Formats: sequence, C-alpha cells, structure tokens
Amino acid sequence: MIKMLKIYNTLSRKKEAFKPIKKGEAGMYACGPTAYWYQHIGNLRTYIFSDILRRTLEYNGFKVKQVMNVTDVGHLTSDADEGEDKIEKAALKEGKSAKQIVDYYLGIFREDLAKLNISEPGIWCKASEHIKEQIELVKILEKKGFAYKTSDGIYFDTSKFRDYTKFARLKKEGLEAGKRISLKEKKNITDFALWKFSEEPGKRQQEWPSPFGGIGFPGWHIECSAMSMKYLGEHFDIHTGGIDHIPVHHTNEIAQSEAATGKKFVNYWLHGAFLVFKGEKISKSTGGLFTIAELQEQGFLPLAYRYLALTSHYRNPLEFSLEGLEGAQNSYKRLKNIIAELHDDGKTNKAYLKKFESAINNDLDMPKALSVLWGLLRDEKAEGKIATIKEMDRIFGLDLLKKEEISVPEEVKKLAEEREKARTEKNWGLADEIRKKIIDKGYAIDDTPEGTKIKKQ
Repeated sequence: MIKMLKIYNTLSRKKEAFKPIKKGEAGMYACGPTAYWYQHIGNLRTYIFSDILRRTLEYNGFKVKQVMNVTDVGHLTSDADEGEDKIEKAALKEGKSAKQIVDYYLGIFREDLAKLNISEPGIWCKASEHIKEQIELVKILEKKGFAYKTSDGIYFDTSKFRDYTKFARLKKEGLEAGKRISLKEKKNITDFALWKFSEEPGKRQQEWPSPFGGIGFPGWHIECSAMSMKYLGEHFDIHTGGIDHIPVHHTNEIAQSEAATGKKFVNYWLHGAFLVFKGEKISKSTGGLFTIAELQEQGFLPLAYRYLALTSHYRNPLEFSLEGLEGAQNSYKRLKNIIAELHDDGKTNKAYLKKFESAINNDLDMPKALSVLWGLLRDEKAEGKIATIKEMDRIFGLDLLKKEEISVPEEVKKLAEEREKARTEKNWGLADEIRKKIIDKGYAIDDTPEGTKIKKQ
C-alpha cells in the first residue's frame, strides 16, 4: 500500500507530499561520479542519502526507475568552462587511456557502493556513449535561439531564459565580470558551454566531429539533461545531488532542459548537505578526505560509516572525525550484538513499525528512525522484534540480521579451553583471569545453556 511520503523540494524550499507523474512509479535521476579519481566519504554521503530515498520509495510501494550518469568527458577543472578536462588530465598524469581511467575509478566506486549497501541504479549512462543525444539537444537550443557561437564553443545564453536565477536564488547583479569568472567572449557572466571546440584537434583522447564546426566535446552540464530525458522523459519526478550542485550544475540543467522542451524539467529536487571536518566542507585543504578503503585500513567497518551518516538528517551538515566514526562503530556493533541475542516470536510490532514509517516518510528522518529502532530494542515488553527489525532494515541497509562469521584466533580458542577447564575444576579466580585476557584481545566470552560462545567485541 502506498503511503504519504513528504520530501523537501529545493524548487519550492519546503516539504511537499510526493505525487508521481505516473501512478505507482517514480523516475529518479542521480548525479553520478566524475570518474577520474577515488570518491571520498563526503561524496559517498550523498549516495547514501539518495539510496535511502530510493529504498523509502520502494518501501512505500513505488516502482523506482533510477538512472545515474558517469561523467567521463567534458567536466573541466573550472566551473567557468576553462582549464583541463578532468579525465584527460588524469589519463595524461597516469599514462593511461581515458577509458582505462574511467573503467578503473568507476570500478572502485561500484565496490564502495557495495561495501556501503548502496543499491546500484537500474541504468548507468556514460557521457561519452551519448554524444549523439547531446549534440541533438544543443541543435535544438540553437534553433530556438538560446545558444550562440564563440571562438571556443557553443554557449547557452542565460539572458534568454527568464527564470535562470530562480532555482538557486542567485542575484545576477552580484556576478560581476572579472570577480568570479572572466567574461571573454561570453555575452553574460552566467552563460555556460554546451559544446567546446578542441584547441588542438587530435591532441585530446576524446573528441568528436559536430555540426557546429570542427572537432570538439560536450560541456559538463549538457550530459545530464540529454541522458536523463532519454531514459526518464522530458518531464520526470525526482533529481538528486549534493547542495554544491544547486548554484551552477543544476541551475544550468534546468535552464537548458526547459528552454529546449518548453516543459517543466523535474518536479522534485533533493539535495544532500556536506560532510564537514572541523566546521568546514571536507576537501583536500581542510583534511578528513578519506576513502572507504582508507577507513578500512584503520579498522573501520564500511557500514559503521553508513550508520554515522544515518545519525544526521541528510539536509544538515554532518561533522566528521575519526573519534566520531569510532563512536558510531561502537554503537553499530552494540546494536548488532543486541539483535544477535533476540529470538524470533513470529510476530510484527505494528506500533513501532508505525512510528518508524512516520519518521522515514517525514522527509527521510533517519535520526528519528534510528531512535525508534533503539526504543524497540530497549522495550522489554515489546513483541515482534525480529520481524520488525527486518522491515526497518529495508531502509537502514545495515545488515542488522546478518550473522557475522567470526574467525577466532587459535590463541583465543586455547585460552577459552583453559578457562573451561578452570571452570570445571571450580577454579573461579583463574577462570576470571583468563576471561580478562580474552577481553584484552578484543573478544567476549558468554556462557550459555548451549555451551561457551566467543564473540568479537
């Protein structure tokens, strides 16, 4: 049964009831990675948020069609449509082909998604494989008078699109030439490249002939419009991304898409807030720029990071520190240990499930949803815990009921045997000393009616 889901729409700056274009279905586009380097945990927070959204839609009975792009051409090192192409730059630096760069880093990204239990999109689409669609869209914009030609490419004329500043609530008069971006041949400071001409044809690995003259490659923004509309239609339900996409990338997507079709592009825009380190957005300069693999090397579980992400609302900045992640990991392990001791009574606790559904359907309030889960576990009189946790984990994605296979070192096993012998001989003092040794090695030991059990702390 489809329930009432409310989500915060950047378009209106308020929470709205989700009403799909097509009954029972939801078309969803997620801005994917630029595959030239590893995705850090700040990037991955955004994908956890979009995964929670997708899971919530599915939980509510919607059939979700999710599309995610892979930027493998055209994303320059500056939003001013200047600088080197990030993929070309990485290929030159590493002495590899552009395809090798993309395949490698996209592969790592997909491994990270799997580690974090983030569901892959139904459709992956690469910019380099949709050049035809992007050229066709630029041709439409030219024909409708929204595009003009300069010596280095085809640009979108933002002055022709009346609502250009509306989405990001920009003030054009504040964007003065020479302060943020050099005007050069652009008519307006906010104009952006739809297609770029190669400065030295034949030097780039990825370039194509076009009807605009010479050899070139697409601008960054045009790919998302062309590919989302190909797979989801000219007007679709949901578009997600990080808040950094609002003022430039998503503003430009809306302008070029609606200028081309004359239709509303997307009904609901959802944006995740930054992961912050010492109060600042995570970046190379501020620190905290870890990958999941690097955190694993330090002994952290990927799902401990997912748990940490769920402790803060997706629209609020999340302060990151290794100490905070350690606290999240301890909470996650404690959660798993408590659940491992539960017995299935075959019932479902409808009261707690109702509270949980109210939380997730109130703009994906995951901190509240987690508090409901902990409330259920602490409620000694509550029935139906196992079945209810199973339903909740459809959203959490924390493998709450998955039994962990523990590899116990021989040294710990031997200590356990010595302790058991001491207990048999009623040498309780020695048994307690051995228990402390086992705990110091990171393991817990429980005496149950079925025998002694060793657990990882």
